[in-house]
Amino acid sequence: MLVVGRTGSGKSTFLRAINGLVPHFTGGTLHGRVIVDGRDTATHPPRDLADVVGMVPQDPMSSFVTDTVEEELAYSMECLGIDPGTMRRRVEETLDLLGLADVRDRPLLSLSGGQRQRVAIGSVLTAHPRVLVLDEPTSALDPGAAEEVLATLQRLVHDLGVTVVMAEHRLERVLEYADRIIVIPGDGRSPIIGEPAPMMRLSPVAPPVVHLGRLVQWEPLPLSVRDARRQASSLRDRLSNLADDHVPTTGTRVVSIDRTRASYGPIPALRGITLDVSEGEVIALMGRNGAGKSTLLSTLVGLRRPDAGTVRIAGLDPATLRGPKLIGRIGLVPQDSADLISRDTVAAECRDADRDAGCVEGSTAALLAELAPEIDAQTHPRDLSEGQRLTLALAIVLVAQPAVLLLDEPTRGLDYPTKARLAGILRDLAQRGHAVVIATHDVELAADVATRVVVLADGEVVADGPTPQVVVGSPLFAPQVAKVLATRPGERVPLTVPAVAAALGVAG
Repeated sequence: MLVVGRTGSGKSTFLRAINGLVPHFTGGTLHGRVIVDGRDTATHPPRDLADVVGMVPQDPMSSFVTDTVEEELAYSMECLGIDPGTMRRRVEETLDLLGLADVRDRPLLSLSGGQRQRVAIGSVLTAHPRVLVLDEPTSALDPGAAEEVLATLQRLVHDLGVTVVMAEHRLERVLEYADRIIVIPGDGRSPIIGEPAPMMRLSPVAPPVVHLGRLVQWEPLPLSVRDARRQASSLRDRLSNLADDHVPTTGTRVVSIDRTRASYGPIPALRGITLDVSEGEVIALMGRNGAGKSTLLSTLVGLRRPDAGTVRIAGLDPATLRGPKLIGRIGLVPQDSADLISRDTVAAECRDADRDAGCVEGSTAALLAELAPEIDAQTHPRDLSEGQRLTLALAIVLVAQPAVLLLDEPTRGLDYPTKARLAGILRDLAQRGHAVVIATHDVELAADVATRVVVLADGEVVADGPTPQVVVGSPLFAPQVAKVLATRPGERVPLTVPAVAAALGVAG
């Protein structure tokens, strides 16, 4: 069951009601009944449902209670009193299932965001729940790791009869796996439940391949790249000479990284990276989890000094800059948006951001209203959804209009309309001469806004070039539209649905 809806529509609340967190932990008033395996959640708190329901939250760190990977995988079984022999076997099976065997002894704090996500899923799987509830399970995973996790979930459903209820904004990854969809409008109307194809005709959010099908009026409406390719021959003919060969112009160099190395103890994270970034560029920094993307961003913003090599922002070492001198030159939106949030209302956060950036009062609030108009200024940031907190963090950093903007997984938890608004803001910043570097697993965002893609692997640059040149033909980094339209690597094709619409001269 795939749960679909806008950011803040109530998807997470719906999921938490399944294991009793709503209302036993969150408070509030519950009307109606929630029955799970014959148990009424109103009279059975989460501990009484732990043997039936496994819950994986949006933020994996919020669910961890131990120090290392192997201990975390075993913890839920210890709570359920499972015998040691069975525990050992299940831990080994889960390590292999989720590709975690190489990090079994690693501290959880040393893992990348994607590795933490897999550990969170594994810690629930070891208890063998009958119902598995997942909130944005692939949001921090690279495309390859996401496919592995989704294939694992599919095996659990098909082979073991597990029921999976999943909320996910990146529908391009998960739609083809869904048996049914529940659309939560979020405006007081009742949810709509049905099979994927009719639901996608009604849903306010849909993946690119569905929008492409709507644009060219394909019947039946495609739900996967494979479905769309079967109907795409005539569209390919119409677009054969219409691809845009425009290469964006860039200004002077503002970031210079020269033979930079960084490590965490004995574990190397960056291995002599050399990279330049110019004004007006939007660079998508891509690669598998643990490739060194977040380390590179933290080194760029001066949070850590490199072990060797140099990093310069407009000729200055960012590690020597503080306060207004720093945020006006370079700003970082980290993976964990809570790192930037400390006040008890959204309005207070906005006022602090205005003061820190030296902006006119109300500037941050206006930017936030553009990104997420549904957020109430008097709401406590902890009461926001993960995507809404991220949007608030984006507004806090963007209001200073730094010459260089760094974003670490900025679309995690964002729905398609909010992501489109963010993309528009990033394009506008680039046109005004700002440089933008985005560490992301979101191939659709890269296709939409990036002028250049840099791929990292094991702390080294393995690909660097214009976005179409790098992503078209890549089985992992190609967006859905390119997978549908391209017939050979390196072929010039539109990368997004709006680009297809523009090439055809129709409204997209």
